[in-house]
Amino acid sequence: MKKLNLIICILFLLKSINFSYAEFKIKYKIDDEIITNYDIYNERDYLIFLRPNLKELSDKEILELSKNSLIREIIKKKELNRIFKNLPNDDLMTDMKSKLMNYSNVSNEGELRNMLIENNLDYNLILEKLKYESLWNELIFKKFSSLLKVNEKNLRSELIKKISNIKKYEYNLSELLFEVEANETLDMKYKKIKEYINAKGFKNATYTFSISNSSNNGGEIGWVKETLLSDELSKILRKMQRDQLTKPLKYPNGYLLIKINDIRDFKEVIDIEKELKELVQYETRRQLNQYSILYYKKLKQNTSINEYQ
Repeated sequence: MKKLNLIICILFLLKSINFSYAEFKIKYKIDDEIITNYDIYNERDYLIFLRPNLKELSDKEILELSKNSLIREIIKKKELNRIFKNLPNDDLMTDMKSKLMNYSNVSNEGELRNMLIENNLDYNLILEKLKYESLWNELIFKKFSSLLKVNEKNLRSELIKKISNIKKYEYNLSELLFEVEANETLDMKYKKIKEYINAKGFKNATYTFSISNSSNNGGEIGWVKETLLSDELSKILRKMQRDQLTKPLKYPNGYLLIKINDIRDFKEVIDIEKELKELVQYETRRQLNQYSILYYKKLKQNTSINEYQ
């Protein structure tokens, strides 16, 4: 409570300063943390920097995404600070800087800082955000790796069977994983998402509706060999064409839509051991992503979220 009172006092003092945004307002209180309209505007700039396609959305949609992003970040950060008493710093921050420079296509830290200044972004704040996201992935692995069910013997057997097919394909895929709220039906939500896709495209729809981590890059999964897919999904995709969308597929965390961006024949000679290793990694990532979503949902349910007008 002392922290909240201090922040409120600081905000009232800052109101006398001539900022770009005319008035500070407290918009949300997440347990003892607050989100102001200024925070939401900053998050908007951050998200647009990482995902330039967001500019295609309306201001209202972008601000809604920014609000949800901040709430998600605060909830995750509180849990990480609780579990990691001494957060790793130097090595992790060096890694974050390297990844951010690669993403921004700059050759040194100075160029990166200048680029961020041009985009009204705080360098240290972005590194802090990336650090916590990396720590969240580490936490999910540590917490749930013992629960992973990856049976290499079964995967090998399935792989050999798939390889025996005369013709094999690779698919360039995107995904959208959505939930059906208590006041909705599956048909209602699916219709709403399809109308949005028709109006603004699949990528923008993932930003708005998807609860999967892949929404960070517009739902893009990239090229996936048919040998990595389940038999059920492989059969569905074989009946589809480029740019087609599956119907909602029941998933542990909701309903999944898969879009085929492109298809090509897979003609390489398959190395069983190499392919098996890829399959194990693919299945491991898939299960960890499910645990990540479920764990976050549990944390959110136990978090007090209050909105202020």
